[in-house]
Amino acid sequence: MNPLVFFLIMVTMILGTALVMTSSHWFMVWVGFEMNMLAIIPLLTKQHNPRSTEAATKYFLTQATASMLLMMAAIMNLLYTGHWSIMKMTNPVASILITMSMAMKLGLTPFHFWVPEVTQGVPLSSGLILLTWQKLAPLSILYMVTPLMNLNFLMTLSLLSIAIGGWGGLNQTQLRKILAYSSIAHMGWMVSVLVYNPATMLLNLYIYIPMTTTAFMLLMMNSTTTTTSLSHMWNKTPLITVFVLIIMLSLGGLPPLTGFLPKWLIIQEMVKNKNIFMSTLMALMALLSLYFYVRITYTTSLTLFPTMNDTKINWQFKTVKKMTCLSPMIIISTMILPMSPMLLVLE
Repeated sequence: MNPLVFFLIMVTMILGTALVMTSSHWFMVWVGFEMNMLAIIPLLTKQHNPRSTEAATKYFLTQATASMLLMMAAIMNLLYTGHWSIMKMTNPVASILITMSMAMKLGLTPFHFWVPEVTQGVPLSSGLILLTWQKLAPLSILYMVTPLMNLNFLMTLSLLSIAIGGWGGLNQTQLRKILAYSSIAHMGWMVSVLVYNPATMLLNLYIYIPMTTTAFMLLMMNSTTTTTSLSHMWNKTPLITVFVLIIMLSLGGLPPLTGFLPKWLIIQEMVKNKNIFMSTLMALMALLSLYFYVRITYTTSLTLFPTMNDTKINWQFKTVKKMTCLSPMIIISTMILPMSPMLLVLE
């Protein structure tokens, strides 16, 4: 891709997200979502092949449908109240439509089907943008309109997302699909605590983005997209296999790694609000996600994949791809749990 074109696309994407996060007018929010969507589509099709074109088409149709629902809810609210303000939504139908449109943009269950397919059909760098930056704008809208949302509807979406995010990844061998189902489950955790404590949701988002970014950086460094190719890493970069093990366990929420912190705080917040049954179900379904992360670590780091003798000389070849800031990202993604008292004070 031409560097100037790439720069313009990235600026458009950043401005679109910033417009959504700073606007108090529904029309400007809709414009920001459209800018964001139209800027991400060229990034999805950086590699010109039928698979990426199909993924970009699926992404466009889903996001366009969500934007249509958003505009429909905004117009319905305009007819009912006479203004475009975000914080004044009293129509329950408009509130449900807004929640549905944001759930489609985030990939919450039952609107999750596009997330694994689109992530699988695009390059790793585009998948990273799709599972991190693309989540900022919808979550900011949910953060702003949380007091106006239907609690039972949000809880149902979050519980289903955690369940499907765990079940969907159980039989996957494609790493991009596994990270996509992981994203679905993490979005479910964030939405579940949104009504009780939005600051905890933001903390979860701040931790989820570095962890996912680090996982993608490790995969991009070795150009690995399947568990089979990942299992060959011990031959060339043995230290990276250890990092993959730790990052995957952190994404699964295993203590004492960083990923345990948001799950711990969310369950604690829900127990405080006497929602013990829901928090118990969420903790049990988190074990499903942890299972497929442990399976990846077992394949990658705890076993030696059978290889031919001529493939064992790969260690002589230098790694061409260099990942900037990989070391601090690994530290942030794994060792931030001792800082939890300070994070709670900031929260």
